[in-house]
Amino acid sequence: MTTATREPRTAGGAVDRLAAILTARGINPAAQTTAPEPDPEPVTAVQLADTRIPPRYQGALAGHPRVAAWVEEITSRGRRGPGGAPGIATGPSLLIAGPTGTGKTYQAYGAIRALLTAGVRLRWEATTAADLYAAQRPQHGNDHEQQLQRLARSPLLLLDDLGAAKQSQWTEELTYRLVNHRYNHLLPTLVTTNLPVADLREAIGDRTASRLAEMTDRVILTGHDRRRHPTA
Repeated sequence: MTTATREPRTAGGAVDRLAAILTARGINPAAQTTAPEPDPEPVTAVQLADTRIPPRYQGALAGHPRVAAWVEEITSRGRRGPGGAPGIATGPSLLIAGPTGTGKTYQAYGAIRALLTAGVRLRWEATTAADLYAAQRPQHGNDHEQQLQRLARSPLLLLDDLGAAKQSQWTEELTYRLVNHRYNHLLPTLVTTNLPVADLREAIGDRTASRLAEMTDRVILTGHDRRRHPTA
């Protein structure tokens, strides 16, 4: 009488049997073992901001000394959050004025990127004055008041090309409501305009111009229109 003996089942034997089954089915066993994918690189706050910043201004830098000084002041005033990073608190605003094409919008977006690079926790909004007015015109399904309040209450707002759009009593009132809220709550605001500062009062109204005069530090850019003479 013979006694049958079974080959002991080991982990290596199970792997060999699985490989034989895969091979019989025309599947390469080696192709089934892949190295784990590396963890993706963390996305920085600046990279996230660049998804919202217009492509022309992605990579913008706050190169003007007075713009850089404003960034440092806002950073130093920030409230510390749970992780220790400063967040936007109250502080001065910045009016960047100068002729068309002298880099006002570039400096403004550069200031936003510089704050993020400095580690400031930042919720921000950006609009041109013309887009602000267009968004407030009657449109079915739009909550105009909610849109205006989102801009008014944002911890940081970029209001670009103030005074460039055609003005009326209606646009003057909208601008006043926006600026007045930010003035009363000491919310940092970046404002650009191609109007001489002395002409702003006529363009946006005395009440708004008065508040901007008190709430903003001023940066006056000079030079040629870089869009028309990029190499000059």
